Amino acid sequence: MAQLEGYYFSAALSCTFLVSCLLFSAFSRALREPYMDEIFHLPQAQRYCEGHFSLSQWDPMITTLPGLYLLSVGVVKPASWIFGLSEHVVCSIGMLRFVNLLFSVGNFYLLYLLFRKVQPRHKVCSSIQRILSTLTLAVFPTLYFFNFLYYTEAGSMFFTLFAYLMCLYGNHKTSALLGFCGFMFRQTNIVWAVFCAGNIVAQKLTEAWKTELHKKKEERLPPIKGPFSEFRKILQFLLAYSMSFKNLSMLFLLTWPYILLMSLFCVFVAVNGGIVVGDRSSHEACLHFPQLFYFCSFTLFFSFPHLLSPSKIKAFLCLAWKRRIQFFAITLVSVFLVWKFTYTHKYLLADNRHYTFYVWKRVFQRYEIVKYLLVPVYIFAGWSITDSLKSKSIFWNLMFFICLFTVTVPQKLLEFRYFILPYVIYRLNIPLPPISRLVCELGCYAVVNFLTFYIFLNKTFQWPNSQDIQRFMW
Repeated sequence: MAQLEGYYFSAALSCTFLVSCLLFSAFSRALREPYMDEIFHLPQAQRYCEGHFSLSQWDPMITTLPGLYLLSVGVVKPASWIFGLSEHVVCSIGMLRFVNLLFSVGNFYLLYLLFRKVQPRHKVCSSIQRILSTLTLAVFPTLYFFNFLYYTEAGSMFFTLFAYLMCLYGNHKTSALLGFCGFMFRQTNIVWAVFCAGNIVAQKLTEAWKTELHKKKEERLPPIKGPFSEFRKILQFLLAYSMSFKNLSMLFLLTWPYILLMSLFCVFVAVNGGIVVGDRSSHEACLHFPQLFYFCSFTLFFSFPHLLSPSKIKAFLCLAWKRRIQFFAITLVSVFLVWKFTYTHKYLLADNRHYTFYVWKRVFQRYEIVKYLLVPVYIFAGWSITDSLKSKSIFWNLMFFICLFTVTVPQKLLEFRYFILPYVIYRLNIPLPPISRLVCELGCYAVVNFLTFYIFLNKTFQWPNSQDIQRFMW
């Protein structure tokens, strides 16, 4: 069976890479000049490729660290020495974009290894499910599209997934080092390095919590009663656990590489005067709580075969009626957050090349009341996501949602790219769905990808004041 799974995996990876190469060729023919954010990334990478590393050569419009450019030079420069290619060829737009295609192959392999590690291996979990899940996430539309442009998404995903894999295998020094590489691609990836540390903490807390419950069961202590009894029990446990020097020292010894990485990050923020490098005027942090609602809707849309079904809706409605006071309170809080903390970034309204422009214009801006009418959908999506993670411990869930909050809420701009990493982490950790649902999910992703690429390559347009060809994209 293991040998057969290896054949299946090789076939899936080979076919995906072949299709990607054909799409890459189509992109290269249609897009011979830098497009969108590439107008900043590609010239900067080419300056690095020519050996110009001084700060005076840095484009102030770039807001991320130079991880992508440094690694690109490390990949394309040896190619010029080995194959005798000229500098003009190895530093060309096509070669630099191809670096992300190589990252996509690495991401495919890492996703497969993570599914093997995260999901328990038993008879119910077949090799076909693992490979289908890997293939599905590898062609996840928002991520897959950016494999063909010179953006930071593919490399950012690669180092974050690699760090997570090393964390799960207990190699925390390597994980922290890879977390640093991910931070060099995008500063917010530091949150996922913290998530790796949180994964260790959650594991130890879960072990101690199970021991505590077993101890109370043996001693037959009277249970704590009340509306928030479970919450109070967990809070008391956390307070008692954190008061133990032995527990804290054990956690420190396990997580010190991540603590060191966080310390370096704090030094960077202090010296830099903030998390953003370059142009900060368009990347100001704020408390944009509805970003959580947008993420939940995004996840519900792309994981609908697993999160949306008549039985799920019925279970949600029954629970909402049974606990109607709590749900009413949650609804009121959600409406308040939508009312007071909805922000509209200037880029969202100004750039009609992104799908988010049309989502905002045709859904949220059409009628003011729409954003409030969507609150029940947000609550259902949030409940469905939480319900799908019930196989994970309460402490793992706590760590994940804290990281999700930290990586989404401070963002003023609604941008689907910001949801890619938390979505992939979420999708990796839900129980492997049945093959029928995976095939449905994969089929939907294939349709979305086909439409996205077709529209991008064929449905071009021009702005009235510009001769440049414009294209629709994520």
